[in-house]
This record gives sequence, structure tokens and C-alpha cells, in this order.
Amino acid sequence: MGTTLPPRYDPGSIEKALYEEWEERGYFHADPQRVLEGRRDSYVIVIPPPNVTAVLHMGHGLNNTIQDVLIRWRRMQGREALYLPGTDHAGIATQNVVERLIADEGLTREDLGREAFVERVWAFVEETGSTILEQLRAIGCSCDWTRTRFTLDPGLSSAVREVFVRLYEKGLVYRGEYIINWCPRCLTALSDEEAEGEESNGRLVHLRYPLREPVAGVELPTLPDGRQYVVVATTRPETMLGDTAVAVHPEDERYLGLVGAHVELPLTGRSIPVVADAYVDPSFGSGAVKITPSHDPNDFELARRHDLPGRNVMTPDARMNENVPPEFQDLDRFEARARVTDALSKLGLIDRTEDHTYTIPHCYRCHTVVEPRVSLQWFVRMKPLAEPALAASRDGRVRFTPERHLAVYENWLENIRDWCISRQLWWGHRIPVWYCRASTCGHMMVAREDPDRCAQCGSTDLEQDQDVLDTWFSSWLWPFSTLGWPETSDDVPAFYPGHALVTAQEILFFWVARMIMAGLEFMGEVPFRDVYLNGTVRDMQRRKMSKSLGNGIDPLEVVRLYGADALRYTVIDAQGLGTDILMDPENLDDTFATGRNLANKVWNAGRFILMNVEGESVADPRADDVPLELADRWILSRAAAAAAEVTRQLEGFRFHEAADAVYHFFWGELADWYVELVKHRVRDDAEPASRAAARATLVAAFDQALRLLHPIMPFITDALWRRLPVPAGRTREASLMIASWPEPGGAPRDHDAEAQMGALMELIGTIRTLRSEYDAPPAALIRIHLANVSGALQAALRAEDRALHRLARVEQVDIGGNGAQGAGAHAVLRDGTELFVPLAGMIDVDRERERLTRELQRLDQQLQAALVRLDNQDFVRRAPVDVVEREREKAASFRDQRERLAVKLAALGEA
Repeated sequence: MGTTLPPRYDPGSIEKALYEEWEERGYFHADPQRVLEGRRDSYVIVIPPPNVTAVLHMGHGLNNTIQDVLIRWRRMQGREALYLPGTDHAGIATQNVVERLIADEGLTREDLGREAFVERVWAFVEETGSTILEQLRAIGCSCDWTRTRFTLDPGLSSAVREVFVRLYEKGLVYRGEYIINWCPRCLTALSDEEAEGEESNGRLVHLRYPLREPVAGVELPTLPDGRQYVVVATTRPETMLGDTAVAVHPEDERYLGLVGAHVELPLTGRSIPVVADAYVDPSFGSGAVKITPSHDPNDFELARRHDLPGRNVMTPDARMNENVPPEFQDLDRFEARARVTDALSKLGLIDRTEDHTYTIPHCYRCHTVVEPRVSLQWFVRMKPLAEPALAASRDGRVRFTPERHLAVYENWLENIRDWCISRQLWWGHRIPVWYCRASTCGHMMVAREDPDRCAQCGSTDLEQDQDVLDTWFSSWLWPFSTLGWPETSDDVPAFYPGHALVTAQEILFFWVARMIMAGLEFMGEVPFRDVYLNGTVRDMQRRKMSKSLGNGIDPLEVVRLYGADALRYTVIDAQGLGTDILMDPENLDDTFATGRNLANKVWNAGRFILMNVEGESVADPRADDVPLELADRWILSRAAAAAAEVTRQLEGFRFHEAADAVYHFFWGELADWYVELVKHRVRDDAEPASRAAARATLVAAFDQALRLLHPIMPFITDALWRRLPVPAGRTREASLMIASWPEPGGAPRDHDAEAQMGALMELIGTIRTLRSEYDAPPAALIRIHLANVSGALQAALRAEDRALHRLARVEQVDIGGNGAQGAGAHAVLRDGTELFVPLAGMIDVDRERERLTRELQRLDQQLQAALVRLDNQDFVRRAPVDVVEREREKAASFRDQRERLAVKLAALGEA
């Protein structure tokens, strides 16, 4: 008997071929008819579509592995599991990439023109856009590739137009001038969520604004020429050139007589009014603030309340424009900051400067400092959409894991602002709005289909809006646009709503909340029931892995070195609920050791089992005529317990706990205990009935372990499972990935067997520990004495007496009586059983006593030295806290070691 299984596991030799077979056989494909006809319940996850320019990184590796674990598990449970893949056109990111490519040719997008530039982008996307999807195959993602979608596909574009028009018709889409976040590098508007705040160290400059005319009754400082002045503070002195007012709090007694007066705006020759507004914080700075409506969102709102004009002082690329004095025109905003500050200083109008730490928004794509800018843009009114989404979380229709994210989600919805959806780009969904250019008309049309003439005057001279829609405007429709909406299809009723969304917490607002709003608005139901927000992959310094830091790990390199299963198990095992994952990019061997070692252990266990059962006829171990022994009953019961535990943890999105449960069952119980317990029973010369029971149980237990492990480690489990014999009278699927999941309660628990084997395993483990502690020769047979033996252990000793001999090298067991005499080691088991292991004759007792005595003396000296230092109050008071704490830890360690050695010495007959 034997097996052709290679002695070493080589993932490269099985993974690619096995994946291709799964895909060719259609195992990933979800059939809507089986759902619509009631034959199966669906289970749907839509992939967070990666950018079409992206390549796989460890964040993708974690996120997509979690999704695939859920899909494979539910598929095995008999659900019609749809894992829907696709990519996002990523407006800003993709356009930036192509602009850099054509810059190498000495060209700009304006040189090419809009149509030619968009053609270049399409060519780039068609050449590289599927890269990351191919890479997802390498880590085993079982996506239904026949349904691969792209956010600029014709069907999804139709959905985007439909949504825009519906919202416009409902009064929820509007066009207006408003202050928005503007990226001077990308030359486009950004939503509030796309302007990422970064803490920065800067300078707070306090400026003196002279009053145009003296104001009686107000105590203000004066300049050398006698003019009164007001102090205002800013971190951006260049924007003062666009000030149109100074504001004070209406109840600030210092300035009550100042409201309505005017101050001179230095460097400009303009005078601006002083207004009163409750927005002003009287306790901050001087209590007076400069108002720059065109360059600050709070000032913009205040200006609207007081009917103040705006004054834009910057070009789109953040250079000073024609609305500033000539000496500052065309300067970059940061250069202008220095020049303005210098000019004010020379005029004696700088009151003081101070260091100031504050948050500066940056473009989420190119990291340029964002500039607030008043601009004509398209917006979505969000409050009417947010209210149903808020209700859905509060009544439990949407659940968040970890739960703490629920409060963040609800807070954002409660304070939501309108969404700026227009982008000044060429790559993306063109806004479906047309303007009649007839001189006497100017009519605006919002249409689902491109119009050929003006609906008002009949002119054919039409121009479409130049802007495109925010990328997220297409991806917020992803859960249903990918199913064919707004067209009629079987996929929509079969697979909407979906079930789980697995994504990163950074896009909770960008994407998750907006998908919930869109689902409720256009489909009448939330798009998914559960939102699982996975952790972030970080290096050992807790920095987020990124290309710019050079601290990333390439998942494909990990697959090449250790296999996809090792990668998948490692990230799943590390994904504790609500925690980030720490990985060392400098030491891949250690980082992926857990997954790699488990794969090797599974392979070696499989080799041993197949060596003894492959090609054999095995029975169903639960058949009435199979004479199971205690170890057989125990491992089958533990398999049932493992199925219940793994299922429970997966249902709660506790991935580390699920991985740990199957690891403990396979390695800790099946491989380390059961296989060792039955090695002598599966040999050809073993007693036939015992041999048949052991082989049948071995196959059943390994089958169960492979099923439970398959969602996490699909390749190695399927490769081994296919070679297991099928119990007589039963049939089996062609692949483990479509085999049934071991449902909780599918097999009965044998609590008596678990109690008996638990007691025996503890006894064997304790004997092994004592032998190791006293350096007993590994091969030496020993005699043990037991007293107060529990009923469970007595039953186990009767049933598995050979296990003590084989696994603990025990040749005789004495129960009761006065056997516990002489030099030896004592222990008490959890069930109260007393264990005594005589050591005389097995070790040199006198020599061991001498060694232990010397070691005790050494520890006494070390402990005394540590205690002397800790008793020294000068040391405790003056030494660094961490030094004192280390000394306390050393003293505690010496004391603990001494107590344990004293116990051992006493066991050898020396007090």
C-alpha cells in the first residue's frame, strides 16, 4: 500500500491548475434560476471595485480573502453564492496616470484634445485594466468572472444617467455656486471626504487692520500715527487680499461700538465693514476674525448671511490672480504668503506671530494642499437621502461589525452636507446636461438620451456640460447597477439585496453610506444586511503599508514563495475583530510562518492518512456495525464540536476565532493526538475490526477537517480531499468547493468520550512535562502511581491503556495504595487525580539534587541583589520608571523560578 503524494508540499504545482479547473467547470457561476425557482437561497457579496490602475497589495489580499472565505463557506452551505467582481474607472487617478504617460512624449491633454485624450485613456485601460483581477485569481478568489463589471460599461453608464435624471427631476440634483474643495494639481473639485486632513505645524500671524475713521467709546490699540486698529489672526496671510469684512461676536462688549464701522484692508486700498455674527468665538485670539468668503467655507456661509461680496484672489492652479495688487500677481500661493507677510511687517502691521498646529486638507489622490474655492458645480441634496439610511441602521436593517463604526456612520449622516458631484476632468461619466447655444435661448436640458435639438427652440446647436461626475457617483450604484438595473433581468430579483459588504473603514463615507442611500432610494431596500469593516495592514512600526513608504508586501511574491493558502490563512488568523494586522516586510519567513507551517502539517498528515487508506474501501464510522473505540468516538465528537464552533465564529465575522478553532481541531486534536493514538491500529497487521474502525474514523475526521479549513485554504484542502476514499454506499462531489459544509448538530456529541479522553490527554501531557523537567531519558519506560482517580480517567485507562505506553512511555500504572514513596515528581490533575512519578533509578537523584541546590543558591543571590536595589529609596526615586519596573520584573522572575526549583528539590527528598 502507498501513495503517490510527493513527500514535500509544493503549492506551485497544484494551485494554478486547480483554479483553472474550478473556473472551467463553472463552480464560481451563480445561477439566478435556482434562486427564483426556490431551489436555493442566494448569498451575495459585491467586490469593492479596485481602481482600474491598481495592482494587488496586502490590503487587497486581506479584504478579498475575507470576502472569499465567506463566499466559499456559504457556497458549501448550499447557498447560490455570487461573488461579483469588477473595477472602478477611478477618474482622477486614471487621468493622472495617463497624463504622466503623455507628458513623457512632451504632450498635454490639451494638446491632444478631449476626444483623443479619452481614446488614449481607454487604450491604457484595455491594456492594463484587468491586471488586478488576474491577480485576485492567484490568491484563490472564487468570483463569478462571467459577470465582471467596469464602472464605465454601457450598462452601468445607463444606470448613472438614470439616477442623475431621476434625482434632478425630484429636485435633489442642482447646480449652483458654492465654496468647494479644489485641488490645484488635479484642477478639479473634490468632495469633503476626498479632502483628507493632515496635521501640520505652521504659523499663526496676527495682523493689524487700521480703522478708517476713529470710533468713540471703543478701546483699541493705536498705531504710531495715532490710528486705531483691530487685530485679526490667520494661518494664510495671502488670503487677506481677498477679505471683504471683519467679524466680531454680537455680545462681545469690547467691540459693541465697532459694528458698522470700516477698516482699511492693508496693501489693497480697499475698506471693508465690521459685522457682528454669532459664529465668532470671542475667546479665540483677539475675538475679531477676518472674513474671506471666496477662500474659507465658514466665511462663505457668514458672507451669505450678511450679503457680503466674495473676492477670488487665486487662479485654478493656486497662483495669485488679477484681483490682487500687481506686485503679488502670478505668485504661487505659498510664495505669496511669504511676500505678503514681509510687506505687512515693513508697514508695522504684524502684531505678532506664533507657532500653531492645525489640520490642513490634502487631495486624497495627489496629496496637494486643497484650496477652498467658490465655483459653479453640480450638487446632490443629501439630507433627504440620509434620513432613510439613518433609519435603516437604527432599526437593525443594516448592522456594522465592529459595532463601534455604527456611531461614526450615524454621526456623519446626522451632519451630512450636500455632495459636490461634478469634476473638472475628461475621464469619467459626462454629466448628462446640454445647453442650447442659440443666442436667444440658452435652455438647459437634463436627458437620459443624447438630444439632437433643443426642446425649447428646436436649435441643433447644443453643447454638453464639460464636467464629468464624481467617480463615487457610479460606484454608489454598484450593488444593483452590476446586476443590470435599470433594465429588467433575472439577476436583480435573484441577487438584490445582497448580504455582506466587506471593505475598509476609510471608505465608510465615500462608498458604504452612499450605497445604502442609493439602495433605499432606487431599489426600496438596503443593498446588504451586514457591513464588515476589516483592519488595516501595517508594518512593525504600525505605519500603514504604502508604495510611498516602500514598506509594502507583494501578495504575489508571498504566493510564489509559500503558496496562496499560506497567505490566506496568515491574514485570516491575524484578523482579530476590530484590530489592525502587523506584518514585517523585512522578514517574510516569520510573517507567513503560521500559514506555511499549517499547510505543511496538513500535507504531511494527508500523506500519512492516504498512505494507509488510499485505494481502500472504508466504512461510515457512524454505521451501527462499526466497533468504534474510545479514541474514535472522541475525535468524531470533537469534529462535531469544531463544526459548531467554526460556523458560530464565521456567522459573527470573527475570522481569527474561526481560524483558531479549525487549527486547534486539525493540529491540536486530529494530527497531534488522534493520528498518534491510532498509528498502531491502521497497520495491516492490526486486529481487523479495530483496523477498519480506525481507518474509517481517520478518513471521516480528516474529511471534516478539510471541509472546515477549505474556505480559508481552498487549494491544499481540495487537492487532498479528492484522494480520500468514499465510504461504501455513498457518493461524493467532484470538488471540495461544492461539497457540503459540516453543519452544527449534523453529528451528535459524545460527552462521555470527550471527558474520558480529556482526562487521559491531561495525564499524558503532565507525565511528558514532568519527564522533560527532570531530564528523564526519552526512551526510558517508567512506572506511575495514581490516587483519587476520577471515573472518567479510570474508563479511559481501561479503554486506551496502550496510549500511556506509546505516548508517555509508561510500562505500569499503580492505582491507590502507598505507591507514592521515595524521590519522585508529584502533580494533581484538574479532576483531582493525584499523580506520582518515581524518579529513582531513572535519573541520578543525588546529582540532580546537587544541581538544583546550586541553582537555588544562584537564584537566591540574584534575588537578594534585586531586592537590595529595590529597597534603596534613592534608586527607586531617581532611576527612570522603566528601569525600576524592569528591576521589579526581574525580582518577580527570580522568585518564581526559585519557588519552582524548591518544589522539584522537595520532590527529590530534600527540603
